[in-house]
Amino acid sequence: MDKHRRAEIFRLLPSIDAILRTTTAEKISLAVGAKHTTRLARAAAESLRLKIQTEQNGDADYSREDLLEKAAANLEKFWRDERNSGLQRVINATGVIIHTNLGRAPLSANARLALIETASGYCTLEYDLEIGKRGKRGKRAEQLLADLTGAESALIVNNCAAATFLVLTVLAHGGEVVISRGELVEIGGDFRIPDVMEQSGAMLREVGATNRTKISDYERAINENTKLILKVHPSNYRIVGFTEMPSLSELADLAHRHDILLYEDAGSGALLDLSEYGLIDEPIIADSIKAGADVVTFSGDKLLGGVQSGLIVGRREVIERIRKHPLYRALRVDKLIYAALEATLESFRRETALQEIPVLKMLSMSELEIRVRMETFTENLREKFNGGDALQIEIIEGNSVVGGGSAPMVQPKTTLLALAHKHLSADKLEENLRFSNPPVITRILEDKVLIDLRTVSQTEEIELLQVLENL
Repeated sequence: MDKHRRAEIFRLLPSIDAILRTTTAEKISLAVGAKHTTRLARAAAESLRLKIQTEQNGDADYSREDLLEKAAANLEKFWRDERNSGLQRVINATGVIIHTNLGRAPLSANARLALIETASGYCTLEYDLEIGKRGKRGKRAEQLLADLTGAESALIVNNCAAATFLVLTVLAHGGEVVISRGELVEIGGDFRIPDVMEQSGAMLREVGATNRTKISDYERAINENTKLILKVHPSNYRIVGFTEMPSLSELADLAHRHDILLYEDAGSGALLDLSEYGLIDEPIIADSIKAGADVVTFSGDKLLGGVQSGLIVGRREVIERIRKHPLYRALRVDKLIYAALEATLESFRRETALQEIPVLKMLSMSELEIRVRMETFTENLREKFNGGDALQIEIIEGNSVVGGGSAPMVQPKTTLLALAHKHLSADKLEENLRFSNPPVITRILEDKVLIDLRTVSQTEEIELLQVLENL
């Protein structure tokens, strides 16, 4: 495009006032206010100007109306991108139960109610109703954790990485921590155990080999500078074959003979025995306490099925040392976390966790239950299309995933809905579902979009049907 033609088009560009008078701008202004709409309009106009500036097609035909329409389209796109960058509710149809990118564990109905009715206003966060004075922060949640795990005491911080860092800082700063080479893991987000130990001021003492570490390896490493023996559960990977690792009780005996502490980072952790559902390698926290661990950390939003938090349980004297450290105040949680966590833990206390906590309901869902749900859903979907053949529907067998770094070898069998479209590629079909209202997150396999109802609640099925009907 020559400079004269480009100059002609520039003269036709709409003013900011003209863009703001469009119905698109009026709609956006109601949502975000006049000032921000003006900022978006300026960005939309500049984007259009840059496009023309780099346009190579000399025959491009632009009218004043065309350019105003394009500017309004830019404005709407910038607004949509801005909205999509924030938190939105989505339907997780991937079959990944603890989906890290989608917020991990969905909260139970009781936990959601606690957030709204208990924690959204004034509450007894640090107030004791019995004496009418300041009370202990998180008292109920900590007591529930201690009771459910058999520990003497408990503490709650904002995530499991924080719990690990806090424990190592308080208990091992300036001293050595003995750990097996096979447990020097990275658990995601560049969070590596050796790096955390360095930042905490603890010194790493590796023992054994990647696949085999004996109790004698630990014993030879203990010296006058040793503060802790650290046992790390390798949440997101497994070493199989020629392996050996001492039991937690053996490590506890060794630690206590030498008057040092045993700390287990249990990762996902579990309050229930989930071996019936294939999770045979996940530590049960009560078993770790019974085996002699002095302190155990685990996650609140993985197999426990609650809100993001780092849970610390163990001997009272050890927990109180951690509580009194200044770093704890920087890492402690707020009233929202306590409220949701209390409600989640109450489900375990009532022994109704498998029925009330979504993650556990999904894990325990049988193959038959999934298949019946999918067959009914597919029948309803076919009725919606009433014989239309643009969307090709097929039921296939497959696997769900636990996710969240938990039980990487466990992939529960499931029944999947495989979708293909005569006029859309699998990538475009997935994109359309992702931009639907509400967004539906799926996965693609062999040029087909897959939907797994294991991670779709029954109340969400109606919305999912409507989204698919509108494709």
